[in-house]
Amino acid sequence: MKKVISVRFKENGKSYYFDPAGAEIKTGDHVIVETARGIECGEVVQGVKEVTDAAVPKALKPITRIADSVDVRRMRQNREDEKRAYHTCQECIARHGLEMKLVEAEYTLDRSKIMFYFTADGRVDFRELVKDLAGIFHTRIELRQIGVRDESKMIGGLGICGQPFCCSRFLKDFQPVSIKMAKEQGLSLNPTKISGACGRLMCCLAYEESAYEYLNSIMPSVAEQFDVPESLIADPATNVWLANKLLSKIGESLRFPAGTSDEDRMSIILACYNGGIGHVNDARRLARVHGEDPNSWEVVARYLTLKSEPEYYENEVVKCGRFTGSRQTLAYVKDVIGRYDKYCRIAVR
Repeated sequence: MKKVISVRFKENGKSYYFDPAGAEIKTGDHVIVETARGIECGEVVQGVKEVTDAAVPKALKPITRIADSVDVRRMRQNREDEKRAYHTCQECIARHGLEMKLVEAEYTLDRSKIMFYFTADGRVDFRELVKDLAGIFHTRIELRQIGVRDESKMIGGLGICGQPFCCSRFLKDFQPVSIKMAKEQGLSLNPTKISGACGRLMCCLAYEESAYEYLNSIMPSVAEQFDVPESLIADPATNVWLANKLLSKIGESLRFPAGTSDEDRMSIILACYNGGIGHVNDARRLARVHGEDPNSWEVVARYLTLKSEPEYYENEVVKCGRFTGSRQTLAYVKDVIGRYDKYCRIAVR
């Protein structure tokens, strides 16, 4: 087990683990750390906690020190100066006639470097631009070309669901997304309906893909396997009977150890059926990381609920991102477990 803190550098940005170096640090404090970009001041979003060695990067960096009031003032001043640097750079780009779109300007804490992020259709020769900017700002200049997905992550906005962009709110990395996912989930293949503001396929297509892949692989064959005529598939009793067969298949894939109680086992299987196997497996992995029983429904239910909070869905072991359906899933499990005996009588008819 290692002691770590979670540090975030932007309001809606990704959080990173750092070694607290023995310091007493609590949520809301600011710390000075060294990153690949240079010396930075970040906000602590999760105080000192213990996690397993597997959940942290091998080269875990220690904090340099706890930030004082001077560091915080400097950080805030840098944010104001970044706005002016952005407009100055835009004017220089226009003067040089370069075909590039400036996205963001960013200072390091010690102002030893200023980075400008931009998008462009192709390669851009910005050597003369760098010379001009160096003469204006008298510091090291770095220009980075980024993609349209990174642009959306930096700028933010609202998706077609009405929520802020997932990438700017909680996604740690961009997962590969394909049109095959939309097909498997029965969605419209119209690009305008399944693409985000960045013009790429929406990241949320990947969230429950593992559940769709698994269910699509077994559901078409369930009725055929038990010689159920198509005319009876909509019959409630037949539906319950087939559902029991499906739940058994899900249970086999979860590989519960001997000694797991029937109620815990059935509750976790039902949660997979309702909320998606991927999210339930995330909750079980979080339980293991925190030294708790991944086969206890009480524990799994708690981590399913906690998966709506950044400090949990940003954990390295989480594969399916944020989960906001815990209330509905927990209510479904409670309801079905309450009627379980009745369903079992139908299933063995």
